[in-house]
Amino acid sequence: MIPRHQKLLFGILLAASLAMGVTLWHLRERAHQRLIAGQDSAPTHAPEVAPAEQATLLVANDSDGSLLPQVHSLPLPADPGARARAVLGKLLDLYAPPDAAHPVPGGGSSVLQVFLLPAPPIGTGVPASPPPQEKQQTGPQLAVVNLSGSFAASHPSGIETETLTVLSICGTLHANLPRVTQVRFLVDGVERPTLAGHADLTRAYPTADTVSTERIRQ
Repeated sequence: MIPRHQKLLFGILLAASLAMGVTLWHLRERAHQRLIAGQDSAPTHAPEVAPAEQATLLVANDSDGSLLPQVHSLPLPADPGARARAVLGKLLDLYAPPDAAHPVPGGGSSVLQVFLLPAPPIGTGVPASPPPQEKQQTGPQLAVVNLSGSFAASHPSGIETETLTVLSICGTLHANLPRVTQVRFLVDGVERPTLAGHADLTRAYPTADTVSTERIRQ
């Protein structure tokens, strides 16, 4: 005969085992449902990219000091600031190879941000740092181009090569965003006296300087 207390203990253990089995089954089903829900919420298509459009870049050439337009097809976002950054990124990518007509290390990642602000009268002061948010503007615009410190540090020094870089950026911005009439430059978010010892970065550059001029060498 099995003692009564052993029967009672066996019954308790059996009930506990059944309850644990039911609990584990429910936990397994819940985890399975979460997995299915996660798969359903995952994107089934690749993220959409900006459509390719024709962009005009004013490309510098050190051999004759020229700025010559080149048309390239590249993805251009609808947002004007992002659009400006995209075209300048492509321009600096053209300068990155050592055998480029205007070799400057860094490439497109050297353009950290481009901010578009209402253009002030020529010769007046503007904020040295961009505002936290860009606002829609309808009149002439000032583009504030924020370059990386590594780009400025590695840029070849010389009045002509630095001026070619600055004017090619100004001309490229105006060619693709015609309302940009002035350009200022920051380096790592702050004002810098020169690009690499010569080109003045404390002033605003009128884009009209590059609109109808293909050569900057006098």
